[in-house]
Amino acid sequence: MTKRQSADRLEPATVIRAALELLDEKGLDALSTRAVADRLGVRMNTVLWHVKTKARMLELMADAVVGEIPLDDLPDSPGPRAREVVRRYRRALLAHRDGAALVVGTYAAEPHTLRLAETLVSALLEGDLSEREAAWTTWTLIYFTLGLAQEEQAAAQQPSVDRLADAVSPTAHPALHRILDHLASESFDERFEFGLNSILAGR
Repeated sequence: MTKRQSADRLEPATVIRAALELLDEKGLDALSTRAVADRLGVRMNTVLWHVKTKARMLELMADAVVGEIPLDDLPDSPGPRAREVVRRYRRALLAHRDGAALVVGTYAAEPHTLRLAETLVSALLEGDLSEREAAWTTWTLIYFTLGLAQEEQAAAQQPSVDRLADAVSPTAHPALHRILDHLASESFDERFEFGLNSILAGR
C-alpha cells in the first residue's frame, strides 16, 4: 500500500478526534504523532500526511476545542454577551484534560478560534471600547482565562499539599501572610468571576 493510499483512509478530522481522545486519557505529555498513529492503527507517516508536524496537530486540536463552544443564544447586551463568551471559553478548556495547556501553547489562526474572537471583539466594540481597547481587553481576557484554567487543571492532578502556607512567614512576608487564606483558596469559580468582572468593570 502506498503512502497516498494509506492516507486516503483517514481524514484530518479523524486524526484530530483521536488526538483529543488520547489527550483526555493520558494528558498532554503523552501526546505525539506516533501515539496518535498507534491509536488509529496506522503508520506515523499516515498521520503526518494530514497534520504535517506535531505543532500543526496541536494547533488543529486547539481549534477543535474552541469549536466545541456554542456561540448561539448569547445575551443581546454587549457586556453580558462578552462575559458569557468568556465563561463558555473556560468551560471548553476545562472539558479536556490539559485543555488549557494545549491551547496556551498554540497560535491557532483557524476558523473556530477566529469565530470565537470575532464574537468577543464584536461585543467589546459594541460596548463602546475603542479598537485598541477592544483588542487589548480581548488579549487580557484570553490570557487570564487560560492561566487560571491551567492552574485549576494542574491543581486537580497534584496532591493537595499547601506549599505556599509552608513557605510564607508572618515575619518575612507580613502582607502575604495576611491574605494567605485567599491565596491558598481553590475556589476557582469565584476567582474566575472576580477576574472577569474586574477586567470588564462597568461593561
